[in-house]
Amino acid sequence: MKKIVFATGNATKSKRFSEGLNNYGIEVLSLKDLGIELDVNEDGRDAIENALIKARACYNKTKMPSMGMDDSLYLENVPDNAQPGLFVRRVNGKTLNDEEMINHYIGLVNKYGVNGRLNCKWVYGLAVIDANGKESTYTWCKDDFYMVNTASTIVNVGYPLNSISKYKVIDKYFTEITDKDKELIKYDESHVVDFIKNNI
Repeated sequence: MKKIVFATGNATKSKRFSEGLNNYGIEVLSLKDLGIELDVNEDGRDAIENALIKARACYNKTKMPSMGMDDSLYLENVPDNAQPGLFVRRVNGKTLNDEEMINHYIGLVNKYGVNGRLNCKWVYGLAVIDANGKESTYTWCKDDFYMVNTASTIVNVGYPLNSISKYKVIDKYFTEITDKDKELIKYDESHVVDFIKNNI
């Protein structure tokens, strides 16, 4: 079985493409699986550059096929100087706590949204480095949700925006979806799995 190291310390993120890649005989390992840590300065201009920075650091450390991923958030009708982009939690040089984040983004919904709603999209960047050091990059986006100006009473600690984000197709907060709902909102990322498989 082929192996690829996902340059993340987040156990949930490291499993994101595992099932799909396992079907092609590719095992996804996390940094934790290998007992290593990476100190990476993510100073890229966009998600692709940051994904490359992570993948290169991982490849240089492990000498194994590696992949890095990053994302950025964009909000409809919000001017460039107020877009979160890569810095979802950092505003004007300050790192916001969960409550501050909720209040900040509700403020953006009130200012730029329509009828208390603000359409959003995540833009993802993925970089894969194969066993020979060849680099490949891929980008895609998800725009299946919007933010609202009233927060759910349920808060996911560490993921505050889930409390003010709703899926368009079912009009429910991220924090309130059921197992049945998950089938309705399931997003097909087989195209990402195919990209990784074809470039490992």
